[in-house]
Amino acid sequence: MTELSDRNPTQLFVDGKWREGASGARFPVIDPATEDTLSEVADGQREDALSAVEAAAAAQAEWAVTPPRERGEILRRAWQLMTERADELARLMTLEMGKSLKESRAEVTYAAEFFRWFSEEAVRIDGRYARDPSGAKRTLVTKQPVGPCLLITPWNFPLAMGTRKIGPAIAAGCTMVLKPAQLTPLSMLSLAALLTEAGLPDGVLNVVPSTSASRIVAPALEDPRIRKMSFTGSTEVGKKLVEQCAGNLQRMSMELGGNAPFLVFSDADVDAAVEGAVAAKMRNNGESCVAANRFHVAEPVAEEFTRRLTAAMAELRTGPGTEEGVSVGPLINIGQRDTVVELVADAVDAGATATTGGEVPEGKGFFYPPTVLADVPANARILREEVFGPVAPITTFTDEEDALRQAADTEFGLVAYLYTRDIDRAVRVGEALPTGMVGINTGIVSNPAAPFGGVKESGFGREGGVEGIEEYLDTKYMSLALG
Repeated sequence: MTELSDRNPTQLFVDGKWREGASGARFPVIDPATEDTLSEVADGQREDALSAVEAAAAAQAEWAVTPPRERGEILRRAWQLMTERADELARLMTLEMGKSLKESRAEVTYAAEFFRWFSEEAVRIDGRYARDPSGAKRTLVTKQPVGPCLLITPWNFPLAMGTRKIGPAIAAGCTMVLKPAQLTPLSMLSLAALLTEAGLPDGVLNVVPSTSASRIVAPALEDPRIRKMSFTGSTEVGKKLVEQCAGNLQRMSMELGGNAPFLVFSDADVDAAVEGAVAAKMRNNGESCVAANRFHVAEPVAEEFTRRLTAAMAELRTGPGTEEGVSVGPLINIGQRDTVVELVADAVDAGATATTGGEVPEGKGFFYPPTVLADVPANARILREEVFGPVAPITTFTDEEDALRQAADTEFGLVAYLYTRDIDRAVRVGEALPTGMVGINTGIVSNPAAPFGGVKESGFGREGGVEGIEEYLDTKYMSLALG
């Protein structure tokens, strides 16, 4: 096993203490570049989930009345510590998840920014005072923390998906039980240690990794003291969690699957569109809910766009993420790579052509090369299913109406991208796209200062921006009768 530093804990974190799980069992964390065991982590059980809920509930009252400035200063210190330890955190993330060091460093910066952003939002929780229309009373509206929260994070962005939830919860005055992804628990456990160092009180954040999500989630949601759940993951799992929250009417934030269209109009700057396409497709090896999944290109520029995108993707170097100069690391596991292989094969069988990539390399590791598929037919599964890998399927459209029809032909609605020089078209198409976010002449939309989230089967609720903290606040109205 790879030697980890003292700041890379592998136990559960409950009520400010590191401990083994109730069963004493541990599970392996696999390096996807080598298929070797990186470390072993304590395997949380139902009893551990109940202990974490108890700790969060016990800490809630005192944490809720902690001065907002104090909560903000804790977040500010955490941002500073993450910034100082960026290389260490990035290396750990690359080892357990596979992305390149460049990608991991970018994620550490992005993740830390949520702490800085919400450190500033902590002191800006607004209310209002107004005279009642009758004149006899006064209306006082305040915001209060919703209470203990259950946070469930995915494997693809092990730090950022945590800080995007933890940051606003801390700022609002909520305690937390966090279940990290089984495939990538190490980054979140290290973040818990860092937050303790930053001054977060015992019991405010509790982290319980486990080989069974239901073993942790079910008992937590059965406890009425948990008042909110925030989940990032698949739509299939999200729907089941919505049902579980119904029993105690817990509030929910659901950031679910995507099937992002990338539209290139005939008047687009093709060089800029290719650059944006690589950014939108290849971030995190394509294993991102906001990755461009379908490339719809105007017929007059389709051949040129395909040729240039093929050349750009072919230049990307694939290899172990820890090697400098590598742009594309391995996929997370063999199952994910098999899914990519299956979707590419289906598209080729249906008539598509792989202009670069398309074949699994020999050797260890779950690698798959950057791939471009040209002339993808409408019946190919890859246009309907989220590939979650480094594959760019290209199809064409005739006019704006056709582009919008193809872009909207999905049950998902997280993000869309479009390239055009026509500002009228940009606004018109951007407003018409049935998605929660739109990137106009840019391949990157994620921004801690902006609301992240989707519509339709991509979920509901927003993370980041001034909207992000509202997900962790209840509104209270008090009517004052004056004598």
